[in-house]
Parts: sequence; structure tokens; C-alpha cells
Amino acid sequence: MAFDWEEFLDPYVQTVGELKIKLRGVRKQYLKKGLYSPIEFVTGRVKRRDSIMKKSRMRGYTRDTLAEMEDIAGIRIMVQFSEDVWDVLDLLRKRQDIKIVEERDYINHQKASGYRSYHVIVEYPIDTIEGHKVVNAEIQIRTLAMNFWATIEHSLNYKYDGLIPEKVKTRLSNAAREAAQMDLEMSSIREEIQDAQLLFDGPQARTDLKKEHGEDDERW
Repeated sequence: MAFDWEEFLDPYVQTVGELKIKLRGVRKQYLKKGLYSPIEFVTGRVKRRDSIMKKSRMRGYTRDTLAEMEDIAGIRIMVQFSEDVWDVLDLLRKRQDIKIVEERDYINHQKASGYRSYHVIVEYPIDTIEGHKVVNAEIQIRTLAMNFWATIEHSLNYKYDGLIPEKVKTRLSNAAREAAQMDLEMSSIREEIQDAQLLFDGPQARTDLKKEHGEDDERW
């Protein structure tokens, strides 16, 4: 019998949709109160079938164990400053509607490539017409600088099928250091930037998410 991909992926589509709404709602709650939100914007995606199949071959998943894959449902929370990563992480740890099962700190322990991000693996409960179900999801928290670098690296990995030329790797590594330095510089004037944003925008102007901040990215 052919594998029913639509039926298999439906719970992940529901999970991504619900988590995006809830986390965007957190941002709106901050802004309606005239407070700085540690969440800048939220995107999400369900892993493509070809990506799932490729990872299955690499990691040894079968049809019976596909549900154990942690990142079929993916949420990305973007923040402005490095300090915001930890504030968002604290918000996630306090939530009653998700269960954190693993955390991976690639900010204090960045990958050899220069990749920086904070990954949280969660179990999220959903209700369907067939009953209660718990779905695995991965939540990534990163600054705009981290995301810019990671998006470029992802595109290059795709282009070179994971075998990025050494000259390009060296430039990527240099760019990773520059991105990290940018985050440090922005943190050094964080309070001034926050005050300016609240003064300029006002509490009401920032209650609605910008359209581009609501778009989802398949490149992860």
C-alpha cells in the first residue's frame, strides 16, 4: 500500500499552525501593553517530503519510525538581540501547552561551521477527529544576524550537496565571526535601540505583524 503522505503530515501542519498563532499572540500581548517584545517575528514550516526521505536514508528512519523525527514540524522565532534568545527560552519553559524534551545550545557552543542558534525540541499535543495526539516539533531561536548567516549556509549546502569548497567555507567562517560581532555591538546599545523603537513606533503601531514577518521559509 502506498504511503499516505497527506495523512501523515496533517498533524504537523496543524502543529505548526497552532504554534505560530500562539507565539505571534505572545508578541502582540507585549506590544499592546506598550512593552518591548523579545519576539520579533515567527515563521514555521512542515518539512518537505523529499527532505524527510533524504534524512530518513541518512539517519535510518523507516515508515514505522518516521514520527520519531524531531524536526518535521519546525518553528523559528526571530529576535533582535542575543539577550532576547534567553528571554524567549524562559517563556517557552514556562508554557503549559508544550513539553520541552531537549535543548541544544549552538550559541554558546557553536558548530564548527560557525552556525549559531538555540534549538528546543518539544512535544505538542493536538486534538483531531481521531482523538488526542502528541507531535514532535523543533523550535529554533536566533537573532537576525544568526538567521542571515544560516540562510546563506543552507543555500550553499544545497548548491554543493553538502560539499562546500574550502575557499567558500573559509569566507563563511569569517562571515560567522562578523555576524557574532554584530550581535555583540547591537547588544552594547540595546537599551538605546529599544527606547528609540518604542518612542518612534508607539505601542499601537507595533501590534500588527508586518506581512513580511509572517512569511514562512522552506529553506531549513
